[in-house]
Amino acid sequence: MTYASKLDHLAPSVSAKSFASEAAPNLSTSSGPIAPHGGQLSNLMVSDPKEKAALIASCNGVTMEVSDRGACDVELLVVGGFSPLKGFMDEASYTHVVENNRTPDGLLFGLPVVMDTRDESLKPGVKVLLTYKGQNLAVMEITSQFVPNKAKEAKMCYGTSSLEHPGVQMIAMERGKFYIGGNIHGLEIPERVFPCKTPAELRAELPSDKDVVAFQCRNPVHRAHYELFTRALHAANVRPGSICLVHPTCGPTQDDDIPGIVRFKTYEVLKEEVANPLIHWAYLPYSMHMAGPREAIQHMIIRKNYGCTHFIIGRDMAGSKSCLDGEDFYGAYDAQNLAAEMAPELGMQTVPSLNVVYTEEEGYVTADIAKAKGLTEMKLSGTKFRKMLRAGDDIPEWFAFKSVVNVLREAAK
Repeated sequence: MTYASKLDHLAPSVSAKSFASEAAPNLSTSSGPIAPHGGQLSNLMVSDPKEKAALIASCNGVTMEVSDRGACDVELLVVGGFSPLKGFMDEASYTHVVENNRTPDGLLFGLPVVMDTRDESLKPGVKVLLTYKGQNLAVMEITSQFVPNKAKEAKMCYGTSSLEHPGVQMIAMERGKFYIGGNIHGLEIPERVFPCKTPAELRAELPSDKDVVAFQCRNPVHRAHYELFTRALHAANVRPGSICLVHPTCGPTQDDDIPGIVRFKTYEVLKEEVANPLIHWAYLPYSMHMAGPREAIQHMIIRKNYGCTHFIIGRDMAGSKSCLDGEDFYGAYDAQNLAAEMAPELGMQTVPSLNVVYTEEEGYVTADIAKAKGLTEMKLSGTKFRKMLRAGDDIPEWFAFKSVVNVLREAAK
């Protein structure tokens, strides 16, 4: 069963219209940078050393080591990626977002932003120092502790409560019994091999007088992906001369995904290989939930905070398959339909993800053109690609960039 039948509580007016007709009716007329979500970019970092020391002392030795996922959420909170949030959601905010896709004051939010713990002593009134691999990331002022209804959270946010879904496994099996909410004060940014620019830094680099089309990915970029996001710059609702921000997530994803550090290396070599002035590259410290339509909204909100005006929505974006039978949890266009419905409220526009195929006669074209002209399509499955990588076989250049293949081969040794 797909997620489409479960979208009514999120966007009652989602219709069965095609994504293309929803996505491209109006040209952008933006002037100046897009406003952050909620109107103001959060900056929760503390710069004064004395204030930092006082905050740490106020915790009275209470500390909590956060997970890789937790470190990503802390970073996005303190730098403003989750603007306008000032901390982790309390019970009221969490419940409202789970049930309504909105905060209690009506602001759209795709997924709840929570901190979990197994420590029952972390109660309201306690200040806790959040640590990560030897770093003091932030001080959290706890105002709420509660036992979440994880089955409800899974059903509402992921469209299923089945443990066959990796996101449901994460909230049910990785997260602790309690969620704690409250404001946080940033002390340090997690040290990473891949540098992640803040929303303020990226906004300063991006042109304020052009459309910025965001491309989200969690895998290495191959030829078809490159065709997809470069062609997006010529979409009907994107102004001429605009740029594409390739903004991959480099935090935790699914267990069988390529590690973040390897993905980062593939992006870096590809950036040098293509040297395309219309493509801007940056990295996002975000951990994927594989929550399909609701996660697509979360991605749009985050990219809006980073200064993007448009967002490319792929087929089955942030989708997932059952770990038992391989069945898709979401329909191919569920995320596209919900994103197109919510885009006007966010002040953004969606760009359709073209279905491009490689043909012997004309190279990359859209699938409809290939069919109309009777062109010969060349195909290579992901499974076969991985087998060829492991075997040391030559990878067709129409499928993958040599620089990317070299990084993947090196990582596989």
